[in-house]
Amino acid sequence: MPRPQKCRRVCCMPKQRHFGPLDGNDNGEPLIVMTVDEFESLRLIDLEGLTQAECAKQMEVARTTAQAIYNSARIKLAECVIHSRKLHIAGGNYSLYGNHSGGCRCGYRSGKTHMKSKIQEDKK
Repeated sequence: MPRPQKCRRVCCMPKQRHFGPLDGNDNGEPLIVMTVDEFESLRLIDLEGLTQAECAKQMEVARTTAQAIYNSARIKLAECVIHSRKLHIAGGNYSLYGNHSGGCRCGYRSGKTHMKSKIQEDKK
């Protein structure tokens, strides 16, 4: 019996969850779904500049798990860009912690980004 999957810590949800070709042509291909934890690994490693080990610590998983999550996300992203496929970000086994009073341990530590996002959501 396999071990249950550990919940991954995620700082923030994506501002947009749907991406795709601007010409609206999806070539009849099925939608690619990227999990929220895969999105977080891309954000931490590619945008924040963390190493895979630092990403693993941030997400509270093993380094090998962070590497597997990141590789899966990169493959899905490449598939979308190269083959003009639509991408939807949803699901995964994660817990959201960026909006808690203690903040998170990444580039959004100060909470200002979260507050700004909350204000923008309230205006909608």
